[in-house]
Amino acid sequence: MPEPANDLRPSPDALLAALQRDESRARRGRLKVFFGMCPGVGKTYAMLRAAREELRTGIDVLVGIVETHRRAETEALLEGLPVLPRRTFTHAGITLTEFDLEAALARRPRLILVDEFAHTNAPGSRHPKRYQDVIELLDAGLDVYTTLNVQHLESRADAVRQITGVAVRETVPDSVFELADQIELIDLTPEALRERLAEGKVYLADRAALAADNFFKDTHLTALRELALRFVAERVDKRLRELRATSPLKTVWRSGERLLVGVGPSPSSTQLIRWTRRMAAAQGAAWLAVSVEPSRPLDAEAQRRIEQNLTLARELGAEVVITRDDDIAAALVRTALQNNATQIVVGKSRSSPWLDFFRGGSLVDRLLRQSGPIDLYAVPAERAAEKPIAWLDWLPAERSPAREYGEVAVTLGVVTAACWFLTPFAGYLSVGMIYLFAMIALSLRVGRGPVLAAGVASALLWDFLFIPPLFTFAISKLEDGMMFATYFAVALAAGHLTARIRAAARHERLREERATALFHLTEALSAARTLDDAVFAALRQIDRLFAAQSALLLAGDSLTPHFAGSFAISEKERGVADWVWRNRKRAGRFTDTLPASEGFHVPLVRDDTCVGVLVVRVAPEAALTLAQRDLIESFAAQLALNVEREHLRAAGEREKLLAESEKLHRALLDAVSHELKTPLAVLSSALETLATADEATRAALLGESRTATGRLTRLVNNLLDQTRLEAGALRTRLDWCDAHDLIAAALDGVRDSLAGHPFESDVPADIPLFRADAALMEQVIANLLLNAALHTPAATPIFLTAGLDQARRRIFFTVADRGPGFPLEMRERLFQKFQRGDAARAGGLGLGLSIIRGFVVAQGGEIVVGENPGGGAVFTVYLPYEPHGNVPGE
Repeated sequence: MPEPANDLRPSPDALLAALQRDESRARRGRLKVFFGMCPGVGKTYAMLRAAREELRTGIDVLVGIVETHRRAETEALLEGLPVLPRRTFTHAGITLTEFDLEAALARRPRLILVDEFAHTNAPGSRHPKRYQDVIELLDAGLDVYTTLNVQHLESRADAVRQITGVAVRETVPDSVFELADQIELIDLTPEALRERLAEGKVYLADRAALAADNFFKDTHLTALRELALRFVAERVDKRLRELRATSPLKTVWRSGERLLVGVGPSPSSTQLIRWTRRMAAAQGAAWLAVSVEPSRPLDAEAQRRIEQNLTLARELGAEVVITRDDDIAAALVRTALQNNATQIVVGKSRSSPWLDFFRGGSLVDRLLRQSGPIDLYAVPAERAAEKPIAWLDWLPAERSPAREYGEVAVTLGVVTAACWFLTPFAGYLSVGMIYLFAMIALSLRVGRGPVLAAGVASALLWDFLFIPPLFTFAISKLEDGMMFATYFAVALAAGHLTARIRAAARHERLREERATALFHLTEALSAARTLDDAVFAALRQIDRLFAAQSALLLAGDSLTPHFAGSFAISEKERGVADWVWRNRKRAGRFTDTLPASEGFHVPLVRDDTCVGVLVVRVAPEAALTLAQRDLIESFAAQLALNVEREHLRAAGEREKLLAESEKLHRALLDAVSHELKTPLAVLSSALETLATADEATRAALLGESRTATGRLTRLVNNLLDQTRLEAGALRTRLDWCDAHDLIAAALDGVRDSLAGHPFESDVPADIPLFRADAALMEQVIANLLLNAALHTPAATPIFLTAGLDQARRRIFFTVADRGPGFPLEMRERLFQKFQRGDAARAGGLGLGLSIIRGFVVAQGGEIVVGENPGGGAVFTVYLPYEPHGNVPGE
């Protein structure tokens, strides 16, 4: 069968375009930022050149907005590129042009160019900031190229002000800049940039001379260049570490030097920290301070010294890392690989060579065996910092409970009794195998100490009770001696290996618990709809995890405790929190600053700004380990991110509100000016003509003047009524009212306006009295009738009915007309300020129905709008009804 001539099936090209649009909606767009140290380095030029390359490969490219600043070479690159027309705004009598976001979303190119990422949009735009436009484009699936100078980064704005003396007002939050998938640094030497400035390629001649003597000084440009290079280097380093986190950590990548220093409770750690800081400064490298927390709890003095050493490392600029392990060498190498540290700094061993031998070598020896390509520095301790090795250092790090020793004794007793009866049948060599099997079984249940004790005891029992000659420790045969020695060595090895495996498993479990706690916190914060929900979830998790009480104080003009806190903040604790807020440092219990405090106070810091203080209080007899305090700081960092996000959202909402308020303000001024102008013109014309007019003309002029005066009166009354409603100054005076009297009074006020419309009313004669504010209800009915008269065609009827809904105990008044009515989607917003019907006659402010609704609600009633059968609109006012039998006697 032949196809019809007018085939309505989409073409393949149309199908492909539709599929591409669907794909772009499903994916998130990619953001590329052309980044530079200051204006004039060529960011926009590089962006346009990259866009032309993409266009040559067939990519749909659109120039959303580009500022050429009348630079000839930049304008030349725009030729041949499709450019989106700009949107025009009028502000304070000035015409402004801005990026048209709505048109860009409707056009949906694959790649769009949006210059000046930090730009502030004109009032009346959808978003107050251009970076918010970019975020919406990315969410819509569009790829975006944009430009940014280092001074516009929120975290670098203060540094730029200190360098140049120029306060930067337009900034981009670092969290928004983190959305960038790619950053291209446009670098230029200060000499080359000043040469471009002199040639007029940055600013025009008069402005260029001024800029050269101020912002574009050679020293300023050098500092800004270093700031931009360092920022990009930090981001690249962060990206490198993220990539390494997903790859097997078997070696370091020497993309840059990074030092790692081991920090312990030793007094010599202070010397190591300062030595590492000097090395890092000399190499221009970052550095880490790593504390390895063993399974054996440290005493209070050792904890205090470690805290002091880590505080010193933080003050000197180190990134502090706390990990758990009994094998310090393995922990340092693991942390170095995780953080791509190329150099490890430790102190020289001061322990006995014999002790080092039994431990598998000193810390330096073990690091030499395990560090691989990582450089190792062993720094000797100063004599003043040395202390003698305590005999407790010989003891194992893990202390086994007495219960495990009891379990060993019972097991060996049972095995010995059983072997005593089996010896005549199996021989003493079989007994040794049974003891060895028991040893291996015990090593799976008890610690290293009990296993070593079991090895020694079982070997002695086997020798004394079963190896000939019996009941002596003598061994007569060489093979029995070799068997006994082998057995003893196996027992020692089993105990040692068991302890290491159990310790490693315990540390892995603790690391998993930390990662799980952070995951649950991140999950809870992501699921929270508001900041209050996020704070509540975080504080409850802290309470459960640390068996503690917690509180969060949010920064504003002062610190304000959040209601979700379980720890009541006293005046003393508030003073500690204020110190933490001002100094952005930890304080309180477990620190050297205000240690008499009940709580451990941690600042919430984002971009060098403290946005709050987290307080954690544990029981007086309990203590927080270094790892637990580090986890609390991680919680504080996550909370700080959420607080910053809420501040950005609130700032965006305020900007939107201000823009909308200004838009409404302009609309109101325009409308009021128009509404005042027309009746004033009528009155002015009437007054000029009145003196010379004849009687007939004079009568007509008086009528027009009365109409204009009524219009002015309604306008002023509407404005006054709206002001009263918004200020909450409306006070109702409820009294018993008669519906007939209210309707009659309302008709008297609008009789002239109703003259051109047939009017019918239907009010039952026996309608009961009801409680209402007579003045307000008269105005409600009059305004409804007036609206019906003004906004419906001439000669169309208007109906008014009233009655009692006995079932729902309410009085109703209904005004119906035969006008154009209102679409369903408009009825929801019809009672809002400045809203008018689509078919409404020109003129008016759109306040009438908003005022009517305010008056009705103030009396405890409601007003609804519906469709009149046969065409038109129906407005119904409902007021609560109380039987008139309760009317008090006069």
